[in-house]
Amino acid sequence: MKLAAADARTYLKRPEGRFGAVLLYGPDPIRVAENRANLVERLIGPDGAREFRLTSFPAADARKRGGEILDCLKAVGFFPGPRAVVLDDATDAQRDLLERALSTLAEGDAVLVVTAGSLPARSRMRALFEAAGNAAAIGIYDDPPDKGEVDEMIAAAGLGNMSPDGAGQLHAFAGNQTPPEFRQTLEKLALYTMRQQNPVGPEDIAAVVPELQEAGVDDVLWAAAEGRPDDVAPLIYRLYAQGYAPAAISVRASRYFRMLHAASLDPRNAESVLSRMRPPVFGKRRKRMAEQARRLGCARLEALLGELLDVELALRSSDPSPDRIAVERVLLRLAMTAGRVRSRARQPAAAGARN
Repeated sequence: MKLAAADARTYLKRPEGRFGAVLLYGPDPIRVAENRANLVERLIGPDGAREFRLTSFPAADARKRGGEILDCLKAVGFFPGPRAVVLDDATDAQRDLLERALSTLAEGDAVLVVTAGSLPARSRMRALFEAAGNAAAIGIYDDPPDKGEVDEMIAAAGLGNMSPDGAGQLHAFAGNQTPPEFRQTLEKLALYTMRQQNPVGPEDIAAVVPELQEAGVDDVLWAAAEGRPDDVAPLIYRLYAQGYAPAAISVRASRYFRMLHAASLDPRNAESVLSRMRPPVFGKRRKRMAEQARRLGCARLEALLGELLDVELALRSSDPSPDRIAVERVLLRLAMTAGRVRSRARQPAAAGARN
């Protein structure tokens, strides 16, 4: 059975006796392994491995030890309690063995947990688990945590004493991180504020999350790309006040608009293009950037990249005197252009509404 994201999260937290086998697959082996370890602990308990109720096999040994793997699913351990058999790094080459295992699973057998890397929809092993009634296939991706997951992770980290501004900032920041990255951020924040009596606020978060400065740069770039010139200057001077150099903003802007330019080359599939970048763009940020790329178009973005290159060269020269003004002017020109594009896009819609 193929589990949707919400059902998968529920099952991984409370894996009751619904499935005799589970396939976990995804592009990040660390995240897959983390989810496998958590799932196995919830299936057999924290003492399961010490009580020999866990047996693990690498998929490379499956050809020689296929019979042993099947026997372990049926074996009765010395210690009472649920059991699990793990097959790591499986591929379609193990599909026949897994099909035999699924066909013989019965109540009281060990739960079979299989991990794999990226599996396309046409994968024979993935299709096997999705079609089986006694098995589940769960894709583990690098999507940012949703609001419910963020709240759960904040509570698990012991950060219940959050100010409204602090909680809002963490929710916004989580949209640019994978769950493991965000969990590490919360652990650092919990250690930093463990003896603090006051509610945890934005200043505490900024002290342990230097990446928030880059999120602030994104605010400036979004204002420019979405046609909000009145917001560009206040946001950019806020960055200067935080110690951000014009050259750093220029470099970040060039990288950001190169991503938009790549997405604009295939506007119908802009989100897909952004998802394939390294590092990929995820969640709401990807959707927002895809809309910006489609609205600005390839030609405008090419011209903008040329201007940004000129600014970078000027900033690296021996006399970069108008550094702040040069960066601000480029982004302001883009914001005014984007604003005109947005206004023209609204006019036909308004005319159609009147008609």
